[in-house]
Amino acid sequence: MSKSVKLDSTDLKLLALLQEDASLQVAELAEAVGLSQTPCWRRVQRLREAGVITRNVVLLDRHKVNVGVTVFVSVRTNTHTQAWFDQFRATIEAIPEVVEFYRMSGDVDYLLRVVVPDIGAYDKVYKRLISGTQLFDVSSSFAMEELKFTTALPLSYID
Repeated sequence: MSKSVKLDSTDLKLLALLQEDASLQVAELAEAVGLSQTPCWRRVQRLREAGVITRNVVLLDRHKVNVGVTVFVSVRTNTHTQAWFDQFRATIEAIPEVVEFYRMSGDVDYLLRVVVPDIGAYDKVYKRLISGTQLFDVSSSFAMEELKFTTALPLSYID
């Protein structure tokens, strides 16, 4: 389990750098934050062990891997049992085009972000979605233009 960790300004600088480029070498990180390599490496390890850093990934260009269309899918259901949810979640997890999945408050029960090459591909995803679970309403909105996209979390709220 992750431990609680107190973060200082150097930790915040490290996290900001790593959110922008997780492939930075310890020497580059150390130089950027004004530490020698060993203390810098120890800080990064401490952040990993505490669960602040959860994983390192490579981000791909959606267009170059032919999934340039983003669809936001709002789902409403009349059923709110654990068995229904377990089946719905399994259906969603089996669809790789669904890259984000949220349980919501308000009028919409679930929100999905789906990436596909085109409307025809989305139709196939939609058919898989509705065949896997009983749903009350599914509404799809196609993103016309991506105006901001980042995976970097804001760090200004850390105590």
